[in-house]
Amino acid sequence: MSHITQSAVHCINPDCQRPYPQPWGNKFCNSCGAPLELLDRYVPLQPLGSGGFAQIYTVWDEKTQTEKVLKVLVEDSPKALELFTQEAAVLSSLQHPGVPIVDAEGYFQVQLFNPKPHHLPCLVMEKINGQTLEEILKKFPQGCPESLVVNWFAQAVEILQELHKRQILHRDIKPSNLMLGNSSPTVTPPQGQIEGDRLVLIDFGGAKQFSPSKLRSQSSSTRLFSSGYSPPEQVTGGIVGPSADFYALGRTMIELLTGKYPLELEDQQTGKLKWRNTVNVNPQLADLLDEMVQEDVRSRPANAAIIQKRLAKISQPLPPPGLFAQLRNKGKLASTQVSQRYTQLIQAIKQGLANFSQAVTKTVTFIAQAIIKILQACLATIWAMILAYVGACFGAIAGFILTYHTSLGRQIVEFIGSQLNQLVPNTQPIFGTDILVYVAAGWGTAWGLTVSGCFGQRRRFLVASLMGIISYGFGWLILQLITPKDSGEGLVAVILVAVCLLTLSLGLRSHHIVYAVFAAFGSAIAYAVMILLRLAPPIFQFSSQPGWSELQLPLIFFGSVGIFISFWLAVTYYLIVPGLRFLGWR
Repeated sequence: MSHITQSAVHCINPDCQRPYPQPWGNKFCNSCGAPLELLDRYVPLQPLGSGGFAQIYTVWDEKTQTEKVLKVLVEDSPKALELFTQEAAVLSSLQHPGVPIVDAEGYFQVQLFNPKPHHLPCLVMEKINGQTLEEILKKFPQGCPESLVVNWFAQAVEILQELHKRQILHRDIKPSNLMLGNSSPTVTPPQGQIEGDRLVLIDFGGAKQFSPSKLRSQSSSTRLFSSGYSPPEQVTGGIVGPSADFYALGRTMIELLTGKYPLELEDQQTGKLKWRNTVNVNPQLADLLDEMVQEDVRSRPANAAIIQKRLAKISQPLPPPGLFAQLRNKGKLASTQVSQRYTQLIQAIKQGLANFSQAVTKTVTFIAQAIIKILQACLATIWAMILAYVGACFGAIAGFILTYHTSLGRQIVEFIGSQLNQLVPNTQPIFGTDILVYVAAGWGTAWGLTVSGCFGQRRRFLVASLMGIISYGFGWLILQLITPKDSGEGLVAVILVAVCLLTLSLGLRSHHIVYAVFAAFGSAIAYAVMILLRLAPPIFQFSSQPGWSELQLPLIFFGSVGIFISFWLAVTYYLIVPGLRFLGWR
């Protein structure tokens, strides 16, 4: 007892700023003034943890000179108080070695004044020195031995029989709420039960009274459950009876045998537990547990006596099998193993086929999407080529008519010639006659590309038209400065200058220089190749009074340039720019 008298005391006020340590012998807390000696009998020593709505402490009972457990309700709600009071009433009415003992005055309330006046409900009960089955299961990751589980199973059923006889449902059976006592209890254990092997059911916070005669007609219960252990009717807040405890106990025993949380064993489609192939147990025991965890309440055992009778048969030692029985058992075992291996093989093949099918589906979908995108890009490019070609030819024809078949065209040409003579001395006026064909072709090409809208360009018709006129007009000026006139360098230079300026004016979303460079050089190189293959004219000039036949070569030139611009804009839009973005150039 010396270690108790020398211990410090712990204040149970949940709002205390400095609950520990308090000097032994103090009647009140030095920090908050709360009572430290409860009912002039119980002295709180240290916290053991928290559970549900309560804080749990070890207390010293000066009357019996023993350690006990104090449960303090810290949740301030009517429902929590109702469940706490219900637990106290249930435990006070029970005197069974499988349930923590509560004295007659074990439930009381402590008056507190800090931070405001209120009552703190307390419950003192027997302290079980031992481990929960959840803690014991950690030592057996592959599952506990069957003999131990059957022993615990039998004791748990006996406890439930006593509870149900008193019309009490526990409603929260699971490994963490079943303890093995390491010391002899105050009440003498049943005959034949060894010391340190006493199973105790704890945490009666969810316990509930029931009436067998009104079980079918009574209203639904409070929705209180533990995932993985509680039956469906309890999870949904329906009417529960003794079979709800049997269901939770069955799932608890299956977890102890397999070492696996029940939800890990559930079939996702049927919700049934697939556990018998994971552990080798007595088939009669497995059948009993499977009946206890049936979803249908009517398929479970009706009462604890039925379960006890079947457990008694399971626990009876079997006579040694004869030779033929041994051979039969070995044959069954071998057959079971072969069946399990076959089942695993079939499942592996099914999974492999499912994975292969999924991979094929994804691949086909990806290929189909890629083909669709490629077709869309090709159609968009062809549409842009057609519009650019039509626009260039229409512009060239309009410029030809304006220049050589109207007086306005001749006046414009004379004006350009006079201005050109001032800028560039010794320039012959005749050089200004075909400039209208160039600028009109530039206007038509810009209009066609803008109408297509296939490369994300903005629909700026006025800006594009003006820049088409300026770019092709500037290209015509470059052509006048190049000698000799009969080489193909002149038209290639026109393409480089005109296409570069025109592309910059199309209102593309980004990477304008990239578009301009690829469109200009790509179109120039393509036209140079056509000249080398003699598919296009290296130069063309109009006579003083040209006929319609002389318009053929300019149409080939301007139309092909429109096609080349569209093609290289598509290459840049669908390939080059995405590649640059992938490399980090935004």
